[in-house]
Amino acid sequence: MLILSRKTGESLYIGNNIKITVLECKGKTVRLGIEVPGEIPVFREEIYKNILEENKKSLLQDKKDFLKVLNLWDRSK
Repeated sequence: MLILSRKTGESLYIGNNIKITVLECKGKTVRLGIEVPGEIPVFREEIYKNILEENKKSLLQDKKDFLKVLNLWDRSK
C-alpha cells in the first residue's frame, strides 16, 4: 500500500487520467474530489464488496450455467 500525505487543495495522479484532490479535512473526515474517465467505474468500498458478493451468489444459483461458462472460458485459451 502506498501512503501519501496531502493537504487541502493538493492532488495526486494515478496514471495519466485519474486525479484525486483533497477538498476538505474536518475532524476524522476527508472529502476527496476524483476526476476519472467515464468508462472507469468508481465505487465506495462497501458498495464494491456488495457487488462482488451478489456476483458470487448469482454464480452459485445454477452450477450448470457456471460450468458451461467455465468450459467456454477454458476453450477460448
